[in-house]
Amino acid sequence: MKKDKPHKKTQPLTRLEELEKENLYLKAENELLKKLEALTQAKEMLKKKR
Repeated sequence: MKKDKPHKKTQPLTRLEELEKENLYLKAENELLKKLEALTQAKEMLKKKR
């Protein structure tokens, strides 16, 4: 049986750290959306070729 690790008391993020974290999240989201768009376009191209 696993023991839960005690939660570390972390200091609140600075404004810069919050912005960096948000920036990383938005970059990842943007990459995901680009891949989704590419898949959608590829699917449409296959439909047109049929």
